[in-house]
Amino acid sequence: MTAIETSSTVAVVGTGTMGQGIAQVALVAGHRVRLYDAAPGRAGEAAEALVRRLDRLAEKGRITAQERDAARDRLAPAAELADLADAALVVEAILEELPAKQQLFTALEEIVPADCLLATNTSSLSVTAVAGPLRHPGRFVGLHFFNPAPLLPLVEVITGFATDEAAAATAYDTAAAWGKTPVRCADTPGFIVNRIARPFYAEALRAYEERAADPATIDAVLREGAGFKMGPFELTDLIGQDVNEAVTHSVWTSFFQDPKFTPSLAQRRLVESGLHGRKAGRGWFDYAEGAERPAPRTAAACPAPESVGLDGELPGPAAGLRELIEEAGIKITGERADGGAGVIRLPGGAALGLTSGAPATSGAQGRCVRFDLSLDYRAATRIALAPSETASEADLAEAVGLFQALGKQVSVVRDVPGMIVARTVAMIVDFAVDAVAREVASPEDIDTAMRLGVNYPGGPLEWAERLGARWVRDLLDSLDHQSAGGRYAPSWALRRRAEVQGQVL
Repeated sequence: MTAIETSSTVAVVGTGTMGQGIAQVALVAGHRVRLYDAAPGRAGEAAEALVRRLDRLAEKGRITAQERDAARDRLAPAAELADLADAALVVEAILEELPAKQQLFTALEEIVPADCLLATNTSSLSVTAVAGPLRHPGRFVGLHFFNPAPLLPLVEVITGFATDEAAAATAYDTAAAWGKTPVRCADTPGFIVNRIARPFYAEALRAYEERAADPATIDAVLREGAGFKMGPFELTDLIGQDVNEAVTHSVWTSFFQDPKFTPSLAQRRLVESGLHGRKAGRGWFDYAEGAERPAPRTAAACPAPESVGLDGELPGPAAGLRELIEEAGIKITGERADGGAGVIRLPGGAALGLTSGAPATSGAQGRCVRFDLSLDYRAATRIALAPSETASEADLAEAVGLFQALGKQVSVVRDVPGMIVARTVAMIVDFAVDAVAREVASPEDIDTAMRLGVNYPGGPLEWAERLGARWVRDLLDSLDHQSAGGRYAPSWALRRRAEVQGQVL
């Protein structure tokens, strides 16, 4: 372990919500903490707020009265930067502006000891760029905490282009000693979480722009059908639409306007209207007192079919549906081998199949209904269905009744390519596979970061194994065919993984 010793001083510059949270983490871990803010009086106010937090922790039994008193004695505001001269670690949490951060660290370099570790908590700027003007950039790292810092375990430790390995190891070990779960990451736009999570927001927004469904329904399908803790619309309302859009725009710009990261016009309009989410009282949803959250679109009850046919084997992600159908007491009759992806044959003759990326109304599909991907069909409580233009109301009713018999609520959505869950998960998987190939982070750190940083129901690379790289590649290829511009083109890393999988099979 190369963690900074608890006898050493930790300084935090910037005393907003994040700065105070980081200071609390260091303080509770046993360090002396110095708080500095360029605004006069702000550091003293933050210290008082931290003392109140310590009191609440003691009241709740999280720390003892003695621990609270000791921590209070270790905390002090700093009137000027020179008061940080004894720091072994300085963590910056000021506004997200590159010149301001560069100016701060240039000044700190003249004050702190030569062995002091310098760290930025930036979530969207280049760690390498922040350290650019420094004479000794080797001791500079990114320490990206997630809000609220005292509660969320993840810390991304970002290695800049000039960062020394020893400095990165010290930062990693210090975060671990503070009770956090650190992950290592190269200095790439968005780091791990804000890079790989972009499709969770982007595909929901694109599905909304395509009028696949309303925000409440899209949220419900991803939450209840795929296991995400929150839907993208409610989550961006919580984060702040202005904040989320700014990160999206920053990552898109940093990747030279790569179409895979293109921001949403619908979100831009929301931000321009001042509808920034919960903090503004309204975003995608209304948060005024007494306002009711719109309900997701849910199909009315339909009778379950007594039996269904099965043409071929259902594709890997949907294979478990056969067992669920049998458990529901619905007979499977008329099984026959089929060269293509398997489909369920409804009593009226329509085909019910997992989305392949192409809309239900395409090619020679005939009367068909598509169902969306679930990461766990047994656990899912909601499924989205999309009928083709040629499917009748009776065909759709049979499909709805089948899934209702399996214990699922059903949302009927517009027939758009990739539906909702499938396109979102496939893009997240592709981003994760690509990040591994580019050595942004290890597979283990990527899965850990996405589970802990944004509370995903699993790691994207774990999903890649469960769904199969070939299935993900084929779905993205189909989406790419439907939408010009390269947004959905599978990465070379995913294509290679799919080829290797095919050779093994």
